[in-house]
Amino acid sequence: MSAIANAFARVRREGRGGFIPYITAGDPDLAATYDILLALGRAGATVIELGFPFSDPMADGPVIQRACARALKNRVTMRDVLAVAREAKSKLACPVVLFSYLNPVLQYGLERMITTAGENGISGLLLTDLPADNAARLGVFAREHQVDLITLAAPTCTDERLKIVCAHAAGFIYAVSRTGVTGTRQQLSDDARLLVGRIRRFSPLPVALGFGVSTGQQAREVLTFADAVVVGSAIVQAIEANPGREGLVAAVEKLARDFQPQSGSPTADEACSGDPGLAVKETH
Repeated sequence: MSAIANAFARVRREGRGGFIPYITAGDPDLAATYDILLALGRAGATVIELGFPFSDPMADGPVIQRACARALKNRVTMRDVLAVAREAKSKLACPVVLFSYLNPVLQYGLERMITTAGENGISGLLLTDLPADNAARLGVFAREHQVDLITLAAPTCTDERLKIVCAHAAGFIYAVSRTGVTGTRQQLSDDARLLVGRIRRFSPLPVALGFGVSTGQQAREVLTFADAVVVGSAIVQAIEANPGREGLVAAVEKLARDFQPQSGSPTADEACSGDPGLAVKETH
């Protein structure tokens, strides 16, 4: 069983949903990234997404775009990101997933990326713009190096495309709550719940929902129908708003704890036995 599968098995045994925070490596600097990784681990993260900064993050909104720009000003490289992951992993109980666009990974070398990821304590790789058709061979190679290839599913996926996405997934499936870019939202779309249900027709893997989660209440709402909630822009926004190192780490840890499910909150499995018409609001 992979590190990510073990992490989801643990939260399932504990009767709670998973929490997957995202941060951009090198924002505001690599030393802060290390401290934030440990803070997110203390706050109870199930898995942490560590984003590699990219100059053209087309799936991301202005908050993460600015984070990438700040990190790129620091000349953060793939080697730097792997090094900070390796250093933090020895003190983290939760797995780390490297989140990247395909271009930087191709520049580094796709197979090299997977082999060095595993060697540096990275448990999963999520390539936002990797075509689903190209994931089969890469997924096999990744599994050989104890790295789960995480795939994304969007509300616009046809059933045929969703079957392909699910067939090549490992670890968990990242369900995109809505079309468009990342960013906080006031409501969750009805498409989010429908997409999670469709994914479950084709895969037994845990489903994590992201894109738009802005509050702890929204996160807990997501966990009534998904296995985990992904929170990105809200955390990155907190980093941007708290540039001082000591205050920054404390602010991020507090926010991460606010997104944790409350004791006694219904899990996705429990919610499935309830009212299927429960209203949903919007998510990441």
